[in-house]
Amino acid sequence: MHPNRTVYIALAANLLIAVIKFISGFVTRSTAMLSEGVHSLVDTTNQLLLLLGIRLSKKTADAKRPFGYGKELYFWSFIVSLLIFAIGGSISIFQGISHLRHPAPPADPFWNYIVLACSFLFDGGSLVVAIIDFKKVKGKKSWWTAVHQSKDPASFLVLFEDSAAVLGLAVVAIMLYLGHKLNNPYLDGVASLIVGVILTIVSVLLARESRSLLMGEGIATATQFKIRSIVENDKAIDKVLQIFSTYQSPEEVMLLLLVRFKDDLETQDITDAIERVKTAIKKEFPFAHYIIITPGQ
Repeated sequence: MHPNRTVYIALAANLLIAVIKFISGFVTRSTAMLSEGVHSLVDTTNQLLLLLGIRLSKKTADAKRPFGYGKELYFWSFIVSLLIFAIGGSISIFQGISHLRHPAPPADPFWNYIVLACSFLFDGGSLVVAIIDFKKVKGKKSWWTAVHQSKDPASFLVLFEDSAAVLGLAVVAIMLYLGHKLNNPYLDGVASLIVGVILTIVSVLLARESRSLLMGEGIATATQFKIRSIVENDKAIDKVLQIFSTYQSPEEVMLLLLVRFKDDLETQDITDAIERVKTAIKKEFPFAHYIIITPGQ
């Protein structure tokens, strides 16, 4: 299985759906359908930015970035969360208000139904893949706990986007049907407003999680406890005074351990102990790529 298959599937689905929605929206003069087209176009751009972030994060460390480029993924994930609101949510809300102020008579919804059916098929399929892939990551944790603890934003960004897309499609389908059935042109604008609110909520949630990673989120408390146990089991170390950590990327963590060595140790004994501890930590936690151990009092 390709490691980024969820992103590629979402990209293909959103690009195809965006083209279909825009054509249908212009032909039928449906503001809600145009809003959905904007939503799919934003999602397409988001997948491209995620792929850019993933590619840049794989760059080898150099003199300019001695700890690597892993946080490129966190930066672009944060940009994606902002774009969902700045473009998707705000435009949908603007179009909704505009349509409520100047409603257009409902046109024949036949093609809109066809587009919605195709969109449900593609977005729903992409969502199913995203759910299957994320379930492998989350294990026995709850969905929200898994999202909150995940260090790979690409995994939950697609999940949130596809969920918002399917929910938005359901809202548009219901309002489109009711608007045609009741001959009420205002419901099209209401649908756009609801889609905008959904995108705004998703944007806020994603921005919160991406910001936490970008700002330097550390390892979990349980992991710290295990590392502390490994270090203090070494014969040359008396106590771990402090553990500092930050994720450089989903697969790379930087650790700074402030430890108190036992008395009457020679310099070589301390050097050997540091190497033993580093080896033991990396064996248990391969993601600990950068480990710095320094004496403290």
